[in-house]
Amino acid sequence: MLIPRVQSVRRLCSNVSSTFYVTTPIFYVNAAPHIGHLYSAVIADTICRYQKLQAQPGSTVRLCTGTDEHGTKVQQAAAKNKIPVADYCNDISARYRNVFQQAAILNDDFIRTTEDRHKKAVTHFWNSLSSKGHIYSANYQGWYCVSDETFLTDSQLRVDETTGERFSLESGHPAEWTEEKNYMFRLSNLQSEVIYWLKQGGRVKPLKFEKILFDMLSEPLPDVSVSRPAERVKWAIPVPDDATQSVYVWLDALVNYLTSAGYPDPKFQSCWPPKVQVIGKDILKFHGIYWPAFLIAAGLEPPRELFVHSHWTVDGQKMSKSKNNVVDPLEASETYTMEGLRYFLLREGVPHSDGNYSSVKAMRILNAELADTMGNLLSRVCAKSLNPRQIYPRLHTAQLRDIMKTEAAQHLLKSLEQLKEKCGQHYEDKNFYMAVDNVMSALHAANSFFETSRPWELKLKTVTEPAKRSLLYPPTDENALRLETIVAMTMDTLRLSGIVLQPILPGIAGRMLDKLSVPWNQRLWNNLDDHFGRILRNECEPPIEASLSRADAVLFRRIYPQDEDVDRKDTVAPKKKSKKAEKKDSKKIAQ
Repeated sequence: MLIPRVQSVRRLCSNVSSTFYVTTPIFYVNAAPHIGHLYSAVIADTICRYQKLQAQPGSTVRLCTGTDEHGTKVQQAAAKNKIPVADYCNDISARYRNVFQQAAILNDDFIRTTEDRHKKAVTHFWNSLSSKGHIYSANYQGWYCVSDETFLTDSQLRVDETTGERFSLESGHPAEWTEEKNYMFRLSNLQSEVIYWLKQGGRVKPLKFEKILFDMLSEPLPDVSVSRPAERVKWAIPVPDDATQSVYVWLDALVNYLTSAGYPDPKFQSCWPPKVQVIGKDILKFHGIYWPAFLIAAGLEPPRELFVHSHWTVDGQKMSKSKNNVVDPLEASETYTMEGLRYFLLREGVPHSDGNYSSVKAMRILNAELADTMGNLLSRVCAKSLNPRQIYPRLHTAQLRDIMKTEAAQHLLKSLEQLKEKCGQHYEDKNFYMAVDNVMSALHAANSFFETSRPWELKLKTVTEPAKRSLLYPPTDENALRLETIVAMTMDTLRLSGIVLQPILPGIAGRMLDKLSVPWNQRLWNNLDDHFGRILRNECEPPIEASLSRADAVLFRRIYPQDEDVDRKDTVAPKKKSKKAEKKDSKKIAQ
């Protein structure tokens, strides 16, 4: 029977769906949302937004998130808060929904495991496994961790030599010996199929977590319990045709991805399998072993990719209630804005290692990169002192060729020409921080180019409009043409940076592109080829000038320490360097 089953997995893994289906884990409502939950959601949202920029004909993108609302811990949390369990679930689920809306998560579905559609899907999935002989009844005994809601093997336990108590090696939570009737899933029969799925390559990223799964699979897998006594776990979905048992919360939760796709209605096949499932490293075993095994047993294809991210520490310490250092996204957004928080998480988060949340670091990064490097540059090229006509000027070929003789211009062009390929690969690999690195390098090059080109001096030398009108044959103003070309080259950099950053910073990038009057159909990934390098190579004619929008050019207002008594006027970068730059830009222009 081994060969036919492996062949079945091979057949399943060749299926093609028309929808780019992405999921977050559904979040357990035993506690309110924190930045770790938001991190999962912004990763998934960024993946989807990048896919939409590809504008692939006939392809749709779908994002699902939601809340996991069954199990002992939810019962306990509701009891602690002295409210009915259903009311408690409604409250916490609404908080997650609110956080994600404020963070601009464009989810197509927000699923709750207490919904009737999900109960229907779980019942159908259970019956599918049972009818195929993958579930059997047994008297089960073992070490059970109530907090983690799972049985643990001896190798997963730590024994306190003094008291003899046992604790989970992974979570540190206590375990107790339990004997009870359970329904079991024949995981041992599916081990070879799970290994085959994993060996297809690229199924689990980063590679570090794939290796962890192979280590887990190097030993024989025991069958796993997929139910709990209903008298102990009342807040759960009943096992079909056996009211004495409740469906194990993890089997229940995993089926949500099918529910959102439309299962058991045949239409779910247009979404299945998921292209990417974003999960935290703490749930790797459930998604990397149990989930593909359940799906293969039911005759369904496992996900194409599990993208696993690490956790967040706070000032170098593990985030926990006991340490009172859990970061509430809504509270943090009051200081950094929700989009600033989103940017920091993606900028600082490294999937294969834990990220460190620090208020000092967040302030430094947001001020330096969003307010100064990007925001200040936009303000300078849009300043009326330098750009009184408020235009995205036309590039002038002769002046462009002359300007390109400078080292700063050559460095800028090289930075822009690398954006599409390099940032595209970083987005594909979900290394968003590296995509930001490339954008910031291009913006630094643009700032350097702008500074060395000294456009404010050219502005002083240009022929004024009254002077032009007084001359019968006004001469061609070389200084004006050169100034316009410098501004256009700088705006090209800002425009391309905005296109690349749309998945990460949808609001700020969108406002920058709005300010530059970039049409919606010119904000796609392929538009990264459109810059002054093409004019230089005679591949196209320079675009005509365009009027800037009247929108505010301030992208991100500087953040100040809360205990610092400073004047917080609307400004982009009130630093000494910026004041000098402002002085340069406006010096004697009024004369």
